[in-house]
Formats: sequence, structure tokens, C-alpha cells
Amino acid sequence: MSEILAAYPARMSEKGTHVLVRVWLPDRPGALGLVAARIGSVGGDIVGIDVLERSEGIAVDEFAVALPSLDVLDLLAKEIEQVDGTSVEEFRVVDAFPDPRLDALESAARLAEADSVDDLRDTLVGHLRREFLADWVALLRDGDILTASGDTHPAAEFLSMLAAGTSASPKVADGTTGPEDLLVAALGNHDATLLVGRNGHPFRRRERAQLVALARIADRAWTLLEE
Repeated sequence: MSEILAAYPARMSEKGTHVLVRVWLPDRPGALGLVAARIGSVGGDIVGIDVLERSEGIAVDEFAVALPSLDVLDLLAKEIEQVDGTSVEEFRVVDAFPDPRLDALESAARLAEADSVDDLRDTLVGHLRREFLADWVALLRDGDILTASGDTHPAAEFLSMLAAGTSASPKVADGTTGPEDLLVAALGNHDATLLVGRNGHPFRRRERAQLVALARIADRAWTLLEE
């Protein structure tokens, strides 16, 4: 926790600190309410909850929490983990809270407004990077990077190997699973692949399904622009 405090000393505003709190909790009635009560006990104001994954009686939820200060992060983790069967996976301090549903619609709208294939590609990778708080996004075809966003994306050869390796798994292709630090989605009509990278903040099933859906929209928009 001390690393978080050191990394974000200036991420404050007059309205407090914006923190995304990812929590593993039992998928049973009442568990969510107990976690919410613990967050409230340290002065946290929950402004959103995103259900990222559910499986075998466990849910992974991400709470968007406004805190009065970063000083309460340690206490917040301890309070949440007082709920039986619950653990805090991570905190992320952000400048503004994402809204997954609105962000997805905004991305879809921008894709529909693109007036050329190049504009579509650039819009796609730019919005995906912001939408998923990603380190980098790349669109590949035939081993070449068509367009990318982010200063730290891997080289084309490595990305091409990633795309080939992940495409061999049906469960990765449909968004069911995949590497924790990577999202993959195919634009099947154009033999292209989207890769989204984020280190230190694992991707979950809801995010994978969201990328697959946006890739389908982009694939169709690409076809319409070519016609």
C-alpha cells in the first residue's frame, strides 16, 4: 500500500481522491451491501460499481469510490477485508471515474462518425486506450501494425506472435478468458486483430466481452466505409 501512496501524491482535487477499488467477494446475497457499508465507514462515497466477473461463487467487482484523502487507503483495505470471504485485489487512483456503459456507447458513436478507414482505425485505438485505461493499443494485419496508441507498445513481430498464439484458442477469441495483461479481439472481415495491453491491472471477463463487441462494430464500419 505504501507504493500506492508514493506513486500518487498529487492526485488530489477539491472534491477528494478518485479511487477504483477491485474486490473479490462471495457471490451471495448481502455481501455487496456489507462491503459498501465498510467503504462508507471510512468516509468513502461509492459512485459506481462494475461487475467484472462471476464464477464458482465468487464475484470480482470494481467500486468507483470518492475518498476524502489517500491516507485512508490502508484502513479502507482492512475494513473491506473484515467481510468474510472478501479480499482487495488492487487500488487504482484515477483522474476521473470511467463509466463502462457510457464509454462503450461513446466509442461506438465515434466509430460510426468516422469518414475514412484511416480515421476509423485511429479513432478505434485511441478510444480503446482511454476506455480500458490501457498502456497501449495496436491494430495488426498480416504482421504489420496498421495503427497504435501508447508509447510503450511491443514491436510488430512480438505483437504478431501474440495475435497468432491467442487466436488459436476459441475461449480467447470469444472473450471468455485470456492473459491477465492482454485483451484480444478479431476483426474477422478484414483479417485484422486488436491487442490491448495493461500491466499490473488484470483484465476481467466483462472487459474482454466489451472489446469483442466493439471490434465487431469497427469491423462492420470498416466494411461500410470501403463500400
